[in-house]
Amino acid sequence: MVTITEQEKQDILIKAKEQFREKVAEKHIANTAKCTNLEEFNVNPFLLTYLAQYGFGDSSPESLAKALVYPRVLGTSINTTFGNFIQSFCNDVLQSYASIVQGMDIEFIDALDGRKKYCQLKAGPNTINSKDVQPIIGEFNNIKNLARTNRMPDFNPLHDCIVCIIYGTRAELSNNYKNIEKEYPVFIGQEFWHRLTGDADFYSELISAFVETAAESNGVELINNVVAELADKIRNTL
Repeated sequence: MVTITEQEKQDILIKAKEQFREKVAEKHIANTAKCTNLEEFNVNPFLLTYLAQYGFGDSSPESLAKALVYPRVLGTSINTTFGNFIQSFCNDVLQSYASIVQGMDIEFIDALDGRKKYCQLKAGPNTINSKDVQPIIGEFNNIKNLARTNRMPDFNPLHDCIVCIIYGTRAELSNNYKNIEKEYPVFIGQEFWHRLTGDADFYSELISAFVETAAESNGVELINNVVAELADKIRNTL
């Protein structure tokens, strides 16, 4: 088994946490603070009242505020921010693995089979659509043809050209990724990080590194304060 060093693994974790704090957590806090402004929301008074009653048992200003704030700060806002973060994560945290082969994102020695892998890196299990499938396969076919031309006997495209997905589980893979997998391997979440680092637990450690930034943010107090301030404005407006 080929593994990266313990120091290299720790460097990835440290950089990942720094990036997550700067580009996700801090922006999340700023976006949460904005939710004290009623103008930030496109309020549907019929649906809002229903959601407050459904989720919190009444249509008080506090419940109305929660029905507005909770989906924003725990759903749409953070999902968008995380999607943008993944791009910088790939560029900055995994830059030492950057590929020189056209169409590939990273190259690394697979810790499980010892073979050099040429990898297209994707964020999550549903991040490509049907029109992306053939171009990805085409990039791998180009590498296969190049290897044949350059007489690389140790290169096996059916094993060495791979798609790696940063997070998720195999059960979550979209049909588009499954269509790629008919020709080339796809590794997702723990599978990918295990092969990259040689550590079966590294994926869990990476998630934990991100979670630690939430503990630093004291989001509970901030959200409660935002809800209270927004409820006051609702009380005086709606």
